Amino acid sequence: MKHLLVCAGLLFAATTVIAQQKAPASPPQKATGTIGGHEVTITYSSPGVKGREGKIFTKDGLISHNPHYPVWRAGANAATTLETAGDLMIGDLHVPAGKYTLFVDISDPDQWTLIVNKKTGEWGLAYDGSQDLGKTKMHMSKPSSMVENLKWEVKGEGSKGTISLAWEEHEGSVPVMAHK
Repeated sequence: MKHLLVCAGLLFAATTVIAQQKAPASPPQKATGTIGGHEVTITYSSPGVKGREGKIFTKDGLISHNPHYPVWRAGANAATTLETAGDLMIGDLHVPAGKYTLFVDISDPDQWTLIVNKKTGEWGLAYDGSQDLGKTKMHMSKPSSMVENLKWEVKGEGSKGTISLAWEEHEGSVPVMAHK
């Protein structure tokens, strides 16, 4: 009987520990690519739409509750970061090798502007526009199907590539070139 109680207690404890280790609501992700021989990495947390289609990018939608709206942290939790091992031209913006925070201006949900900010290491909602390295327009398109989990991508081919961000019914991309 004693052994049965001990086994039942251990089973209960193991079940409790496993239940507490559920996946985070916005799991951490990385998008990595090589452009001009230099590694480019975007680190972010990926929220899900979770049944809120059509209620994310509107003026009264999910993102509008962020304190710096219409500037959006383009992810969840900690700030979305860009790290590049070499100098890049992102759109028309020169970005020296280093680490940066990415934000997106969604004033017009159908025409985004990528913001590269020099301040790093903060929570995603801590936007300080005075620290912007610069901004560049993104090319907008509609994904072939609804994108449930926010996704950044870095694609490179030789000295050229793209950085893209897709979520819900929106996708923005910007051309990238290795800077000489």
